[in-house]
Amino acid sequence: MHWYKHLYVGRKAKKKRFSIIQNIRKGRFQAGVHVITPSFGGQNIMDIYPAAVLLSEYYSKKEDLLILGIAADYYEALEVVRDIVDEMYQKTGGFSIQEFLSINGQR
Repeated sequence: MHWYKHLYVGRKAKKKRFSIIQNIRKGRFQAGVHVITPSFGGQNIMDIYPAAVLLSEYYSKKEDLLILGIAADYYEALEVVRDIVDEMYQKTGGFSIQEFLSINGQR
């Protein structure tokens, strides 16, 4: 798992940003916290997961998992996704997450 260098953080999550990131890295349970990642398939642009999902063996061993954003709750995660999509469209003129990440020097 690695972190987007321009990590998006929700308004409520900003107050706890450091502890959220550290707890995710250390594999600690965090009630309510959600992470935003690029979608792994299908027609979606991004996926929203409760941070607790990252504790499962499948995700804890997934080295290519890129965390684009963090949020204190699900509704804030929706706002963060909206912000990412808005910026993506402004920079690329479309909805390609791969193009957006390459413009921002991530992939």
